[in-house]
Amino acid sequence: MVYITKRDGRKVLFNSQKIIDAILAAFKEVDGSIDEYAKKKAERIAEYISNIAKDKDLTIEEIQDYVENGLSSTKRKDVAKAYILYREARRKHRMANTTLIQNFKEKLLAENLINQNANVDESSFGGRKGEATSIVMKQYALDYCMSEKSRKNHLENRIYIHDLDSYAVGQHNCLSIPFDELLANGFNTRQVDIRPANSLRTAFQLLAVIFQIQSLQQFGGCSATHLDWTMVPYVRKSFYKHYINGLKYCEGITPINKPNKLIAKLSIQDSWYAPDIYKKAYKYAMDMTKKELEQSVEGMYHNLNSLQSRSGNQLPFTSINYGTCTLLEGRMVIKALLEGSIKGTGKFHKTSIFPCGIFQLGKGINEQAGDPNYDLFQLALKSTAQRLYPNYANIDWSGNIGYDPNDPCTYFSTMGCRTANGTDINAEPGVNPQTKDGRGNICPVTIILPTLAMEAEGEIGNKNIDNFIELLDRAITDAKDMLIERFEYICSQDAASAKFMYENHTMLGYKPEEGIRSALKHGTLAVGQIALAECLQLLIGCDHTTDNGMQLAKKIETLFKQRCAEFKEQYKLNFGVYFTPAESLCYTACTKFKEKYGVIKNVSDKEFFTNSIHVPVWIHVTPFEKIDIESQLTGYSSAGCIVYTEFESSVKNNLEALEQVVLYAMKKDIPYFAINVPCDTCLECGYTDDMNDTCLQCGSKHIQRLRRVTGYLTGDYKTAFNKGKQQETEMRYKHSKSLHLNRP
Repeated sequence: MVYITKRDGRKVLFNSQKIIDAILAAFKEVDGSIDEYAKKKAERIAEYISNIAKDKDLTIEEIQDYVENGLSSTKRKDVAKAYILYREARRKHRMANTTLIQNFKEKLLAENLINQNANVDESSFGGRKGEATSIVMKQYALDYCMSEKSRKNHLENRIYIHDLDSYAVGQHNCLSIPFDELLANGFNTRQVDIRPANSLRTAFQLLAVIFQIQSLQQFGGCSATHLDWTMVPYVRKSFYKHYINGLKYCEGITPINKPNKLIAKLSIQDSWYAPDIYKKAYKYAMDMTKKELEQSVEGMYHNLNSLQSRSGNQLPFTSINYGTCTLLEGRMVIKALLEGSIKGTGKFHKTSIFPCGIFQLGKGINEQAGDPNYDLFQLALKSTAQRLYPNYANIDWSGNIGYDPNDPCTYFSTMGCRTANGTDINAEPGVNPQTKDGRGNICPVTIILPTLAMEAEGEIGNKNIDNFIELLDRAITDAKDMLIERFEYICSQDAASAKFMYENHTMLGYKPEEGIRSALKHGTLAVGQIALAECLQLLIGCDHTTDNGMQLAKKIETLFKQRCAEFKEQYKLNFGVYFTPAESLCYTACTKFKEKYGVIKNVSDKEFFTNSIHVPVWIHVTPFEKIDIESQLTGYSSAGCIVYTEFESSVKNNLEALEQVVLYAMKKDIPYFAINVPCDTCLECGYTDDMNDTCLQCGSKHIQRLRRVTGYLTGDYKTAFNKGKQQETEMRYKHSKSLHLNRP
């Protein structure tokens, strides 16, 4: 019996026919058929190897060497080359499978925790299962779902394709949910149909349910674009119920019930309630409504911080925009949302991770003393100083021209991380192109700017700018092609894959007879970017905090904006410039760059790349100076951007300074603005402030250090963030250290 040794060490019987089959396959690949010469040559080589195998055990590699030598010694060098290429392809395939299984094992057994997503517990059963599955799904997407150009751009760290595992199944990214319609009309789930909400308590409960279910239909965040306006009818419905009870129990009157639809339109200040006549009933109704509202909001915060709907105990990424409703009912909702944020959750009143609160600022609404909601802006500042939320959206942003002041669905709003919906080129007749509800980002890619800078001609710090712009132009075009490719793949999915979304029309414009493209075409295709600062260092030796750097930065961003505008018109799809919220990418892109190009000062001498167009976190500037710099670039983005400033925890005692900075950002036409404040909580006594390793109140070392990542908050950054984000967080300069008030 003659045996050979397999690559895994197993001994198996020698089979000469397998050698013949492999050789004939090489001849057929070259010639398209197999002739007598090929058959005889294959048999002679197989016989030669068989004789050798009788005297000693051969390995697979040795047998393939003999085959390769045997073919190379013939006149058919082309067949030998085909066999060599086949052998190399098989080797790469084996290596890929070996790496795949190793990576799969590491994730499954939680042996290599990277924390790519700060909202996923990679140690948990769900996290291990999800991360391991993700490894296989990502490889499938690269191998079977895209063109070779897309695959190459991703693997070469030029254009990053986000969420490859979701690419494989054809999911889209994020959505602004049309809560007005869903709460008013009810909706269907897989198991049951849900009736319309008829009270505040039910409306807020269903809000959390809808957030949770929709999050399972996609891979990104969900938002409510104008929650204060959305909840007005349910304040009225609850007030009416309490007023009816008040008339019965406080006034001894049994009134005639009104139709449900009328109640939703009946202001709680309406003369029908006769607040000056039935004072007891009115006060009772108002007190009970406020109590129900407070409890409903508290329930929402607790639900959205505990409904773990994705693998790894992941909470849905949720955001709520509010602040502009000047009706009494809307003001009550805004106040309750802010007070709930300040109160916190649980026995220690911890800061709510979700939803991301976003206060919408508008001229004549809430920005200045005398505006109807100015007092609520003051309350928002108090919450920001203590809880980091709310962030601030600018409804007067120049990029949202054409919105309808009478339609809050068109007000500027975001997904929390920064994603935004620009003008819809496919708006249906009668629908404002600035409508946000039912729209979202379909898919993003991100151009790794430092990679392109290294590929440009010239020495580091003195690159050929024209050549770089040419490379960037090519990359933006490639990014467009990659997005269209993925868009088409998403459009090829069956509506049954996201039944809740399409059956309930949570995505705008869905027409069953036309397929899901009818809805997806209203979303955004985002051309993102990362590490502008490092790119500029490579090109000219300075970043955009200098005049020369800013001049080149504007040239770069102009190209992004022009090309996306051209693509939008040419393909009738909503291409937009995206200033990427790179959570894992800031680390992985820098790591890959470093592996290829080494450590370069001011570029790859850290564990992270700077997010999008931000001023590097370690640079000492005031909040006003940071806003001055970044506001020169935010107007180039239509698919989402954010500006941050870092404050010390003492800002809670100086809300005047905070107000000046926020309003300055609005004045400088910043669309979306946020304040980062240290938020450390003792998990023994609940004390909250900026702490090091020890609680200032009880001395405990059990401290949770809450910090912002990509627009959202998460758990303790020392355990939840990846290596790059941890270093970035620790290097953040506190801009408020050099704060000067009364900036013009």
